[in-house]
Amino acid sequence: MSEFETDNLEDVIESDDDRDLVDTDTEVFDDEPVVESAADRPGEWYVVRCFSGHEKKVSDALMTLIENQGLQNEIYEIVIPEEDVIEIRREKRVTVKKKTLPGYMLVRCEPSIENFQTITSIPSAIGFVGPQQSNPIPLERDEIDNLIRPTIEGLEQPVRKKKTPRHEFEVGNEVEIKTGPFATFKGFVAEINDDQMKLKVLVDIFGRETPVELEFNQVTKS
Repeated sequence: MSEFETDNLEDVIESDDDRDLVDTDTEVFDDEPVVESAADRPGEWYVVRCFSGHEKKVSDALMTLIENQGLQNEIYEIVIPEEDVIEIRREKRVTVKKKTLPGYMLVRCEPSIENFQTITSIPSAIGFVGPQQSNPIPLERDEIDNLIRPTIEGLEQPVRKKKTPRHEFEVGNEVEIKTGPFATFKGFVAEINDDQMKLKVLVDIFGRETPVELEFNQVTKS
């Protein structure tokens, strides 16, 4: 064997050893679940206030307008936040969908005056949440994840079981909102719904009292 061949053989052995070392020391995690957050999708998320009970009507009308005007690359997605809740009906467990933010819907779009005007042009769409209607403030990542729960590949989202309500709220109490797009806002309890474990709170938005429906665990007494 020539000196050239001997040198090449040593290089090959050394290369193989290095490769084995890398393969041994590098850990590959193929089974890690993939977590998808709505915050990672293109565009920004905004909260749009609608007349209560008209959320689906506004969503459908906006979807039709987007399709007719070819705005699919400008206004991407409309979400009416809901969750699955287990209720007992006639001694049977039934899973039903409940709106988590009645009177509001979420819209993901490119931030532009034209898109904002298109969204608010829909009948029964009152406007964006926040002081600047022409240039609304998008939701933060934690707010988005709170309203649209991240999906985990291979795992089912848990269903919330309806619980017996326990609270210390009374009509007229001042409360502070802890989570969601109205976090840190304060208001006064106008109605209490024990069956749905929700409060109707009057919050000062745009300089006037606006009713916001919230779950018991979303507020705390001031």
